[in-house]
Amino acid sequence: MTDTPAPDLTELLEDSPTNWGKWGDDDEVGSLNYLGPEQVLAAARLVTSGKVFTLQRLIGDPKGDPVWPGRTPAERTQILDESTWDSPDAPQFPGGLHYADDKINAFLQGSTQYDGLGHVWYGGKIWNGYDARTTIGGLDKASVEPIAQRGVVGRAVLLDMARFRGKDTLDKGETFTHEDLEACARAQGVEIQKRDILLIRTNFLQLFFEQGEAFYEGFNEPGLVYSPELVRWFQDMEIPNLVTDTIANEVTFDPDTGVALVLHNALMRNLGVTLTEIADLEQLAADCAEDGRYAVLYVAAPLKVAKGSGSPVNPVVIK
Repeated sequence: MTDTPAPDLTELLEDSPTNWGKWGDDDEVGSLNYLGPEQVLAAARLVTSGKVFTLQRLIGDPKGDPVWPGRTPAERTQILDESTWDSPDAPQFPGGLHYADDKINAFLQGSTQYDGLGHVWYGGKIWNGYDARTTIGGLDKASVEPIAQRGVVGRAVLLDMARFRGKDTLDKGETFTHEDLEACARAQGVEIQKRDILLIRTNFLQLFFEQGEAFYEGFNEPGLVYSPELVRWFQDMEIPNLVTDTIANEVTFDPDTGVALVLHNALMRNLGVTLTEIADLEQLAADCAEDGRYAVLYVAAPLKVAKGSGSPVNPVVIK
């Protein structure tokens, strides 16, 4: 990272390509438009064994829940249980029914989750050129709801960057490019095709479970690193959805400029690429390493939250 002040995103991404208007002035799901019936049917033909993998991390894990710094983990509170009926004031139901009830207080992006396309921005504009002031009090445009309403189904390719680099986990701040993704795919014997959903494994969050709160010291996740060529590759490959096992899908701070989360803006804000974060790819990755099949059917639908900037999700992969 340089000692000079970080450039403004407006300057850094001045010539970066956009897909604004590509699907009309009212579009709120961006590159997910690339996933139509043809892609769904092609992905369904990949299913041969019927093996199912769910990718959501456990909410309320006894070992802790990894979240973005500044967010707090979800809190589940028991409201009713058998002890409720120890009280003479307990509700009474014909037949003697007792039941348990609980609630959760959580950041919508405090677990495995989808970002709405309006989640981040610069220059006063969110995805598709909508005014950033449409986010005040909740996202009136490009929230997670339109993504939840349509769902996400397509061919996905697991790119196991940790195994490819011969590591248990990638290192803090470790970067890789689209060329590295292609090299990883070749090593795995799979081709990244147009309109593929990308599942990228770093296993970095394993360090959270090993280190606890020390994990956040000098926080800088590994991941894809910005370059104009990478952004153009995402646009040319018509990538609809980027799914990773890290909290923010990209290297936290660009090693050359120091700018935070450049790709959230270059890919999501400008190209409409949907981001999915904190996925648990461990069981899937182990199975792919065993059978050598890295192209899978991917199905996901975040919760339908009106005006939400994001929403929890439990994606399903079928092989």
